Amino acid sequence: MELRVLKYFLEAARQGNITKAAENLNVTQPTMSRQIKDLEWELGEKLFERTNYAIKLTPAGQLLRERAEDILSMTDKTLLDFKALKEDEISGDIAIACAESKNISFLAKCINQLKIIHPKIRFHLYAGDSERVLEKLDKGLFDFAVVVENVDLEKYNQLTVHAVDRWGVVMRRDAELANRDYIEPKDLLGKPVMVSRQALAADFPRWLGDDTEKLNVVATLDLTYNGSVLAREGCGYLLTFEGLANTSAESSLIFKPLMPELTTSMYVIWRKHQNFTSAGEIFLEELKTVLG
Repeated sequence: MELRVLKYFLEAARQGNITKAAENLNVTQPTMSRQIKDLEWELGEKLFERTNYAIKLTPAGQLLRERAEDILSMTDKTLLDFKALKEDEISGDIAIACAESKNISFLAKCINQLKIIHPKIRFHLYAGDSERVLEKLDKGLFDFAVVVENVDLEKYNQLTVHAVDRWGVVMRRDAELANRDYIEPKDLLGKPVMVSRQALAADFPRWLGDDTEKLNVVATLDLTYNGSVLAREGCGYLLTFEGLANTSAESSLIFKPLMPELTTSMYVIWRKHQNFTSAGEIFLEELKTVLG
């Protein structure tokens, strides 16, 4: 399985059209078609369903797309790391998966400090659910991950972020619950709520117990900003960390904390026995200094 052929396959998957993919990669359509057919023969699986107008991935193709993206990302990262070794000045790329939180200000402090001392270090921040983030961290695609609770911390080296995130409800100022000082479990039962899939599975059972299953979940989401737009349009009550949605005096939204209080801790983790580049080592030392 050649990297070049994986690039052909990924471009065809993205375009849904082999001719267009071939044009984008400056190869002939027959060459790309032949290479993809050879790849299918090598794997013993059909990767595309072909029609007169387009192609779409089979289940085997969907699996290969995910693996191919990881393989090519790891290849690119490895090449960049080796390129950095040849630089006279410390340089390189640091990939960080990062949970949504107002408490990532520590990360900004580290980046700002290193930007002054080592301007050739580049930082790449990614988002994603915990399962996917940990998978990529384990594969070496991410150097660090900033995660919230409910991760098996025994598997990783870690630093604790001392600030915690407080949960609450974001809603319209004219919503039924807007005049409450805080929101209790009984207040949300029967109300339309929006929440992340991860929080629904891991955080809210700590607060609601068995009543978690009684929540009227009208939407699950990954990004708080998207949820705040839905809340602003009256789609429901958004369960989220304090400080992520715009609830300033000028906003049509308001934040109310949960009672009893529900908080979530945050950690910076990395693989045990990780071999960092010079840039990664320097960043880790800066993290230890900032987080104390």
